Amino acid sequence: MREGKAMVKETDMPVKMQLQAMACASQALDLYDVSDCVSIAAHIKREFDKMYGGGWQCVVGSNFGCFFTHTQGTFIYFAVESLNFLIFKGASS
Repeated sequence: MREGKAMVKETDMPVKMQLQAMACASQALDLYDVSDCVSIAAHIKREFDKMYGGGWQCVVGSNFGCFFTHTQGTFIYFAVESLNFLIFKGASS
């Protein structure tokens, strides 16, 4: 498990949800090869959809840019080793 090695770069999530995000990322890294970013992101999305209802998005990679609108209190951007993780719930119109 890599939970102690995550570095939060930006977030507006409650602390409990942040810890769950980092634990879920750590679990995904234990299950999938670090180069399989699609499977890692899909795993995290499925887990957050189960825990907090549908509509979650997850981006995993070492180099990406993004611009999005999210539901307040559902955004986290953190790094574990060489990967960056962006998890958020999309905003409703």
